[in-house]
Amino acid sequence: MFDVKDRVAIVTGGSRGIGAAIVKVFLNSGAKVAVCARNSEKGEAFVESLNLPEDRVKFFQVDVSSFESVKKCFEEIISHFGEVNILVNNAGITIDKLFLRMKEEDWDKVLNVNLKGAFYFSKLVVPHFIKKRWGRIINMTSVVGLTGNPGQANYCASKAGIIGFTKSLAKELASRNITVNAVAPGYIETDMTKDLPDKAKEEMLKNIPLRRVGRGEDVAYGVLFLSSHEAGYITGQVLNINGGMYM
Repeated sequence: MFDVKDRVAIVTGGSRGIGAAIVKVFLNSGAKVAVCARNSEKGEAFVESLNLPEDRVKFFQVDVSSFESVKKCFEEIISHFGEVNILVNNAGITIDKLFLRMKEEDWDKVLNVNLKGAFYFSKLVVPHFIKKRWGRIINMTSVVGLTGNPGQANYCASKAGIIGFTKSLAKELASRNITVNAVAPGYIETDMTKDLPDKAKEEMLKNIPLRRVGRGEDVAYGVLFLSSHEAGYITGQVLNINGGMYM
């Protein structure tokens, strides 16, 4: 459908939720995928469940909030696959609290994973892309990075930061045939959202014109498009995938 055949993609936070859906869609489209996540047990189990050879998909353990860990992971990926063509900065966490109760460590942890993690991986991938004069970077933001949300000041700040980072990097790299875009999911059924109270879920559905919760695949196909050859004239954009929740 969209040309990513034989491209090598890095997907951070790739062992579950939206990340796992992205991995599967890439593989079904002929790409090779480096699945990166912090929990090695879950990551290895997910990759094993795909039942594909290591030259198609392999798990790499990483803590995206640590530059040394990211550097080691990236070197292992290059050693295994020989190159990288697509980077999906998907890894993210939430520590939700009202601002008055939010501790500095709650702020730092979320910013370090969600924002600094994207910086670290991009820092290592960009020189590789520049040499090839081709590359795709897709950064996962969120609808709340555009709208804000009570109890999520740290998460919203990190996701708003991703948007500014995306647009700035897109302007810097466009002349090298490297595109940088962001995807902003709305209410998607994942491990991060399944534990929300029923009342909160009902209120969210009222604000979604399509009247359903999104699936990981809904987001994954948007990422696939932005990663493809066909999306070569799109850069610096935020693709909202939210069922009309935010327009």
